[in-house]
Formats: sequence, C-alpha cells, structure tokens
Amino acid sequence: MKRLVLTLCMFGIVVGTIHAQSSPSITKTGTTAAQFLKIGVGARSIGMGGAFTGVSDDITAIYWNPAGLAQMATGQAEFNHVNWIADVKYDVAAASIIVDGIGTLGASFATLNDGEMEVTTTSEPEGTGEKFTAGGTMIGLSYARSLTDRFSIGFNFKYLNEYIWHETAQSFAVDFGTIFVAPVLNGLKIGASMSNFGPKMQLDGRDILFLVNAGAGNQNLVDANYTLDSYELPLLFRVGLATDAVKEENSRLTLAVDAVHPNDNTEYVNSGIEYSWSEMVSVRAGWKSAFERGGEQGLTLGGGLNYTLQGSLGVVFDYAYQDFGRLQSVQYFSVGVKF
Repeated sequence: MKRLVLTLCMFGIVVGTIHAQSSPSITKTGTTAAQFLKIGVGARSIGMGGAFTGVSDDITAIYWNPAGLAQMATGQAEFNHVNWIADVKYDVAAASIIVDGIGTLGASFATLNDGEMEVTTTSEPEGTGEKFTAGGTMIGLSYARSLTDRFSIGFNFKYLNEYIWHETAQSFAVDFGTIFVAPVLNGLKIGASMSNFGPKMQLDGRDILFLVNAGAGNQNLVDANYTLDSYELPLLFRVGLATDAVKEENSRLTLAVDAVHPNDNTEYVNSGIEYSWSEMVSVRAGWKSAFERGGEQGLTLGGGLNYTLQGSLGVVFDYAYQDFGRLQSVQYFSVGVKF
C-alpha cells in the first residue's frame, strides 16, 4: 500500500507540473506537416491512453520510445490497423530482431490513405469526373541497445512522404529515446523520447504550374508557378513514468503517465492502467490528451490476448476504443507474433 500511495503521488506531481506549465499562448494547431505521424501506434498503448513512453516493452516502442526495443526479450512482428476519423485508414507494420552483441534492430512501415475524392473546380463544383487521393508514407529503421542493466537508448531513422493529387513532399526525420529502470517501486521506469526531428516539408508537383500572359494579346505566355510554403515536422517531446503497482505470480497492475510537449499545440498528459492475468489476458483503460486546449480526445478502453504457442513463439491480439468527442470514436486493431 505504501508503494502504491508513493507511486500515485509521483504521478500526481508529473500531471500537476505539466498542467501548471500550460499557458494561454497561441497553440499553432495545424502549422506542421505530416500530421499522420501523431496518430498513436498499437492498440495496447492506445488502450492505456497513450501513456507508453515509460512502458515501451513491445514492438510499438518504435513509435513511443525506441529505447524500449532493447528491453524486449524476444523478436516481434506486428500489424496495426486504425479506422481513423472521416473514413481515413492508417496502417502500420513493424518488426524487430535481437542480435547478440549488437542490440535490437527494427524496421517499420506506415501508410495513411484518405481514399478517392472528386476533383472540383470553381466552374465545375459538382466534379470534373476525375478522382484524386491524399495520404502519407513513412519508412523507418531502428536500433536500440542496453548500455547497462538499467539504462537503454534507441534511435529511429525515417523517410517521410506526403502527397495530394500530383503534389508530393519529402523529408527525413530522427527519433531518440532513453529508458532508466530505477531500483524502487517494483522497477519504476522513467522514459524520455524526442520524435520527428528533421527538415521542413514542401509540396511540389505539376499542379502548381500555370501560364501567364505577360503582354498584349495572347502570344506572350510565360511559365509560372504558385509559391508554396514549407512546414516543420510535428516534433514531440515525451517524458513518462511507469511502474507495476501490483506484481504477483499471476497478476500485474501497471500504472503509467506521460507528459507531452508538441511544437504545434499545448502540452497535455496521457495516463493509463493495464491489468494482466498470467501475462496472457489483459484489460486496459486510460485518458488521452488531458489539459490539451480544444482537444476532443479522452477516454480509452482496450483488451488483449498474449498466447504462447511453444517456447518463445506466441501470438498477440489487441483492441482499443478511443472516444473522440464530437468526432465520435476511433477503433484500433493489432495482431502480432513473438519469436
């Protein structure tokens, strides 16, 4: 009971600190590119309210905190599907292997697609008969290593691409994370990560080109193009705490909290819990983006099955529900294999 009380007090300090730092300044919402990079990955982590920076002990650590890859006991591959708002589909596949004497290597691929939409103009507002699509792609390579039995680091190196109709924008980004396991509270994990550090993105393509009549008549046509601005990537700084408030032979109750500082919005807090029976059946709950000004995210719920087939070989199924306020809800599905 003393450990549980102390843990709750520490989590309360983190939540209070991030709330106190929130100010009525401009939020800069919508001023960064590659917004799909902010969609959480993994039904397990979303079920815990996105409070996963300190937990990060499965393949989805690639998204939340790459240092967590070094704490995995086996290799893992997982596919995640998200029914995002406005019929947007987001899919992520990731895999990792442990190489003795080197560390943990990982790879990931993410794609977002808005589906086909009608091309409209001012003269043809009902549509020209053409279709266009918009979306984004991420390809990443990861490396993580435990420097001591309590401290690990990890990196992601990512190629990014966004497109709409005939325009594309490209960039590269780096993620960095650390995890320290403190010798208190059943191994209190303190995680920190920085995600999406890289150069700006700017759209370019044939649709920004047009002809201008530079003189009298219609014979003095010159090539011109619209000037498009460049936009920063959605940089995220996360700090998280996680601990097993209850840790018995067949029962585990994990508490987690994250404080998040984005470069395009106000600070917010994610919090969540996970109860696992025999590390096989789990139920989860959390609250995402507390204290975010104008945010619609909130309650999250989820559950999962982690079933061992033989030796280290096993399968993982996870589901999460996220309340999105006036935008209704979002469903997350994950299926994976451990080897």
